[in-house]
Amino acid sequence: MNSPSEPTSTTPPRPTLFSRMTVVAFVAGLTLAGGIAAVAGAPGMSAGGWHHGMGGHGAGDASAHVDHMLKHLFVEVDATDAQQARITPLVKQAMADLLPLHAQLQAAHTQAIQALTQDTVDRTALEAARLAHLQLADQASKRLVQLIADVDEVLTPAQRSALAVHLQKMHVKS
Repeated sequence: MNSPSEPTSTTPPRPTLFSRMTVVAFVAGLTLAGGIAAVAGAPGMSAGGWHHGMGGHGAGDASAHVDHMLKHLFVEVDATDAQQARITPLVKQAMADLLPLHAQLQAAHTQAIQALTQDTVDRTALEAARLAHLQLADQASKRLVQLIADVDEVLTPAQRSALAVHLQKMHVKS
């Protein structure tokens, strides 16, 4: 009887896609965490809102939070000073670009809530709110992909792999 032969190669497949996807996940999480920290200081976010969950930290701490997350990233990938100098402003600029989208998202959300609380269903207003949400999500997605590509160009393939291994370990713990 013939049995199917098993591959004999011990060379692991090239992790380029996986590395990019983990960098995507990490940078997106980093950006969102920084954005959430910054938005925590926005008007209307009192002690009963996000401040409570963030330990009372406001918008002034958003930059410090991003710096803290970046330090972890830099340690995990053994980033050089030159790489750190290139990545830090990329992430901070992305966060600055994404924060106004959050305010617009809040306005679209308010519009949807107002439409839902009317005596009659305002389908036109609901559709407008839905479209606004989709457009904002598309803008945010494009900006995150731009950030990911920018960071990807700064890191070496070995660094992206190291980051992927670290994120894999973190994922198993959660």
